[in-house]
Amino acid sequence: MFSFSKWKANIYTKYSKDPGNMLVHTGVIGWILSSAAQVFAIVLNDKIPTEQKMFLIPQEIADGGVNILSFYAFTSGIKYIGAKLTKTCKLRTAEVTKLLKDRGLILEKGQQRVKGKVYAGDWDFDITKLKNYKSDIENKFKPFNNGAEVIAGLTGSIISSNLITPLARNYYASKRQKDMIAQMRGEKSHDNVPVTPRVSINNFTNNAYSKIIHPSGNLKV
Repeated sequence: MFSFSKWKANIYTKYSKDPGNMLVHTGVIGWILSSAAQVFAIVLNDKIPTEQKMFLIPQEIADGGVNILSFYAFTSGIKYIGAKLTKTCKLRTAEVTKLLKDRGLILEKGQQRVKGKVYAGDWDFDITKLKNYKSDIENKFKPFNNGAEVIAGLTGSIISSNLITPLARNYYASKRQKDMIAQMRGEKSHDNVPVTPRVSINNFTNNAYSKIIHPSGNLKV
């Protein structure tokens, strides 16, 4: 039987260890809801003829897929870079720096590199793989790492939602609309088929909700 308390505990356990993932996953959920709202807005708008709905609904679903994939890929990529910078200790706190110096893992200026030894800041260095990480290092490293991942995820989310995802969506929608309209009219594709610009996820959601609340409005595609 489903237990809400157990479900909440599982969510907390999962995301408390990796809060950066929460930003990525909630962002994806937001795009899914936004795309679903767009589809329902078309379905519920009785001003749109059935034959046009048959064209518009698959297009909106496909556009939603582009939005979700581009958002997830870009935001996850930025988050990964943030995590990599902290795990390799290219970015680190003074406390972690002192700990690494005590272990001889900081290559000081003028110091000769020992052949085969991996130092903090090297791309293949991973602080989480060090001996006694759980007992001696994790409590000093993990809060900083989590904060860095959250910042990286938030930055990636903002850039993706307001720049990368709308550009990808509009590029795809433009080509698809030209091809589909040309097929419907039996004509060749034109260069000046209008495409509705959608700047951010908020614009997606607000526009869709307004069409549901006021179905008599004109739906632009």
